[in-house]
Amino acid sequence: MVKALERIDNRLRWIDQTRLPAVVDYKESDDYFEIIRAIKRLEIRGAPAIGIAAAYGLAVAVERAKIYNPDFIRKVGSEFKNARPTAVNLSWAVDRVLARLNDSEGNPISDAQPLWEEAEEIHREDEQMCEKIGANGAELIEDGSTILTHCNAGALATGGIGTALGVIYTCRNQGKNIKVYVDETRPLLQGARLTAWELMHEKIDTTLICDNTAGMLMRQGKIDCVIVGADRIARNGDIANKIGTYPVAVLAREHDVPFYVAAPASTFDDNIKTGDDITIEERAPEEVTRGFGRATAPDDTKVYSPAFDITPHNLISQYITDSGNKPGGREQS
Repeated sequence: MVKALERIDNRLRWIDQTRLPAVVDYKESDDYFEIIRAIKRLEIRGAPAIGIAAAYGLAVAVERAKIYNPDFIRKVGSEFKNARPTAVNLSWAVDRVLARLNDSEGNPISDAQPLWEEAEEIHREDEQMCEKIGANGAELIEDGSTILTHCNAGALATGGIGTALGVIYTCRNQGKNIKVYVDETRPLLQGARLTAWELMHEKIDTTLICDNTAGMLMRQGKIDCVIVGADRIARNGDIANKIGTYPVAVLAREHDVPFYVAAPASTFDDNIKTGDDITIEERAPEEVTRGFGRATAPDDTKVYSPAFDITPHNLISQYITDSGNKPGGREQS
């Protein structure tokens, strides 16, 4: 199984996901600015993975600067939080590492070791979380099922086997015959570049489709369920996930296809009442007009490019979590 990121000595190593699938390029750095840039540029992406990267990044910053002043460390933490504001795992991981600024006796830290330990524990827990989500989600999937997924919620997006794709891998490991349709996921093609590459690497029966093909497949009765991840889940169950998730959920309800959301407990944010309160990151217009360096629209075209959309809880059949499966707000037929 591919590893999205890992600690190498006092450096962070990651796959540059902007270069997949053409090039598998591993980068290493002990410069926290470079790790922040990697998160912003989507070299490191996926809600759990960017949380893990930020946790390691705090340890990297302190290790290199040899500064143990809490104000400095909190400043670095704020910089990581601002890198991508929508995914709650990022701020959750930063806050958890910041809680280690004092030792067990209440004394200020005198080296970076406690931060490294906390980051490694977050990474281990994420790996275990993925295994639990995979096992819980597999209970919902019958042998011979055909699954549709949107964006990438696999090993590339987490510290383990993934959330949505973790369910698929677990089904495969159980001997179930599973087929997967993968939305390309415009405009950055995370489905085409990342999910299709990852599933094919694992020898999963995979078919890539344009985003606007999902409805036709559902109408033809070719999709048994949809499984997606989530970057933040509000108190009422609304989710923020990659742009294009909402219309897939609407189509799934229209065609009586179960719509599952696979996400860890850390993605649930009780401080956010509904999806309307979630900050939605907007991306640079060039990602739409000059995708991957080639002009696909006039340069002066007005562009609206949110990175995420909100799927209301009443379109969700079940939440697949590391603590069990929980019913969504969608009425079951």
